[in-house]
Amino acid sequence: MRSFNSILFLFLIPLIGFSQTETKQPETYKDSTTNYFEVSGMGSNNGHTPFWIQANQFGTVPVTGPGGTARVGLEHYWPLSTNRNIWRAGLSVEAVGNYTANPKILLPQLNASLRFKNWEFFVGRKKQWVGLADSTLGSGSYAWSGNALPIPKIQIGTMKFVNVPFTKGWLAFQAFYSDGLFEKSRPITSGLKFHQKSFYMRIGKATSKVKLYGGFNHQVQWGGKSPYLASKDGKLPDGISNYFHAVFGTIGGSGDNQTNFDSTSRIGNHLGSIDAALEIETYGASILLYRQFVYEDGSLFYLTNLSDGLTGLRIKKKYSYGADFEITEGVFEVLFTKNQGGDVFVLGNGKYRGHDNYFNNQQVRDGWSYFDRTIGTPFITPTSQTSWKWPLYADNFTNNNRVLLYHLGLRGTLMRKIQWYTKLSYSSNSGTYLERFHGSPKQFSGLISLQTKLDVLGGLTLKGAYATDLGDLYRKTHGFTLGLRKDLSFY
Repeated sequence: MRSFNSILFLFLIPLIGFSQTETKQPETYKDSTTNYFEVSGMGSNNGHTPFWIQANQFGTVPVTGPGGTARVGLEHYWPLSTNRNIWRAGLSVEAVGNYTANPKILLPQLNASLRFKNWEFFVGRKKQWVGLADSTLGSGSYAWSGNALPIPKIQIGTMKFVNVPFTKGWLAFQAFYSDGLFEKSRPITSGLKFHQKSFYMRIGKATSKVKLYGGFNHQVQWGGKSPYLASKDGKLPDGISNYFHAVFGTIGGSGDNQTNFDSTSRIGNHLGSIDAALEIETYGASILLYRQFVYEDGSLFYLTNLSDGLTGLRIKKKYSYGADFEITEGVFEVLFTKNQGGDVFVLGNGKYRGHDNYFNNQQVRDGWSYFDRTIGTPFITPTSQTSWKWPLYADNFTNNNRVLLYHLGLRGTLMRKIQWYTKLSYSSNSGTYLERFHGSPKQFSGLISLQTKLDVLGGLTLKGAYATDLGDLYRKTHGFTLGLRKDLSFY
């Protein structure tokens, strides 16, 4: 994108003046919590975890097995005011212990927060989904899917859509602004910083039959050190002035660490999506149609990569009729990233502003990743997952960012006691423009998951799933998980 000045101005307006939600009756603020303990085991035919068992699990499921896992999540909020709990303070922790050939303890959530009405300030790691898309049955938002461990950061923003004053609820916004740090153990870069923000608007009341949504998310990797296209000592542009260049996405920079690459491009690696959605409420269903337009290297500004992006349709039934077999929700998505503005890049020529090379960057060669997990859509795969058969692309993060995906997700009930869901994905994978995969290998990945309540120990949930990978991109794999979960209550 050429600049985020005008978009950021829209983002700052609500931070300055729109701190209240208009309602006819005073709203009482109550925070939901999740407290649980879970144990599970998994295995496969070849020691590799099937795609849909480990993808979009916030980096907590290992890609190799077999193994066992224990999880515990604790969350609590304390009211700081007696007036409708307007002010609250909270702590949240989730720990995952994986016992495999390489045992690990992970903390996908560890944060402290301060909440004021529907606003929140937090420090630490927190599970989030960013973008207008289904976050449960879908394939995952393009830029931020929940596929990697959450990045530790400081964030201020809203927790849901907040009404704009004097619009009687017809206009609402949801937004946040954050900064954080990437891991110290990155394979190529070090000291890498993270900036992220989003801003979305809703036209229509929360109860309206038709609602329109639109907005953007913006992510930047910047600062730190790199052996590529950096200053003589390896340092990338840093400091407060370069921070503002990273925030606004403007060309240029300042300081002794600036190189020709920085001055003709931007400070840091920028990427994200511009999203639009339409939601329709009928008597029996809620229908959501959404589209995410991809930007990373300027092609969207010149409208040369409009075909790239995520398109989805979600239908949720509002009523259950108690049948022995029911489908209550369905999602169908198409992800296309093969255009990338074309196969030619000429600086300053919008017609040939191609080679966007999604999730790769020539300064940040370890790419849009966190602990070797793709932060965005998991269908743009780390080279480590495909190098068993397919060629590397220099030492960039991914050797497969030109993808066509068809994805179906379904949820329902069986015999009125069993909840089930399935994810079925079929993709064509073309590698990168500079290192193409011969024949565009096809890949199917599927999962079926079942769970039911057991009337023992005060109530347990028995969970199981079977998943498979069939095709030429991944190893042919069949695997399963089986576990027990106990929801905890401290009230």
